[in-house]
Amino acid sequence: MYAITVAQPGGPQQMRWSEVATPEPGPGEVLVRTIAAGVNRADLLQRQGHYPPPPGVTDVMGLEASGIVERVGPGVTAWHSGDEVIALLAGGGYAEFFVAPEGQVVRPPAGVDLVTASALMEVAATVHSNMRHVHLAGGETLLVHGGAGGIGQFAIQYARGLDCRVAATAGSPAKRETCRSLGASIVLDYHDDWVEGLRQATGGSGADVILDVMGAKYLESNLAALAMDGRLCIIGMQGGVTATLNIATLMAKRGTVTATGLRARPLAQKAAICADVAASVWPLYESGRIQPPPITRIAMPDAAAAHEVLGSGTSSGKITLVAPTH
Repeated sequence: MYAITVAQPGGPQQMRWSEVATPEPGPGEVLVRTIAAGVNRADLLQRQGHYPPPPGVTDVMGLEASGIVERVGPGVTAWHSGDEVIALLAGGGYAEFFVAPEGQVVRPPAGVDLVTASALMEVAATVHSNMRHVHLAGGETLLVHGGAGGIGQFAIQYARGLDCRVAATAGSPAKRETCRSLGASIVLDYHDDWVEGLRQATGGSGADVILDVMGAKYLESNLAALAMDGRLCIIGMQGGVTATLNIATLMAKRGTVTATGLRARPLAQKAAICADVAASVWPLYESGRIQPPPITRIAMPDAAAAHEVLGSGTSSGKITLVAPTH
């Protein structure tokens, strides 16, 4: 088969469409012929050498993908050749075939095509599991950074479905309008003093929950933006990995800071998250309460172009790599 490989850590020019061995499904695994693979910021970090795969995981990038089951490994009874699936992966999506544990494979939402579905799992699993973790509840205010991105567009709609008030940051007028159209009632330009803007919009209370993809760069500002008993949920490191935490500020607000990732979780945890997404989130897509994001489709051999677009910050929604035969 062919897959995207990286000659050496660096820029998109290091990516190659290369012939590699087709993986074999082991016990409890399925082999899937790829239809499309979602592109995520973690992929850019891996390409740069900053986010290596867990031990024993392929170094082919790709944390989510869709496709058709080719064959199953020993002990698999829930899936059969020809089944349409989407998968949460620790790696391997940028290829003509991928292997996934059977618990990390689910059917796509009814009415959603497989190319679009390839870009849904990572976002849904990340947001849904983290909002359960911090107990986001109806009537609370959620602040979403990067509201026009894949995570942000889903999170705005998801929180609105819980009857939360949603605030979002975005950089351009078009992206801020996207946030409004999805249900964010407070939309802030992150080039401005968004902490003060949030304070004014909430009558001084701030955000009960903050979903943050920036990490170190926004830590101080996020603490300032938290409401009393607020919860800061860090899920990304676009703004760096090291910052100083003002414990006095955190204590004064009785705040909580939590940071989570999906990739290195035990298989049982990831299987439980996937099952919960299929049971709780897919019906929201099927009913129309959550709309799939705008999808930018790029041929998989041209993955370097996809990384350039995502890295530029100009894209809205999600980018997916379409396998050559589709």
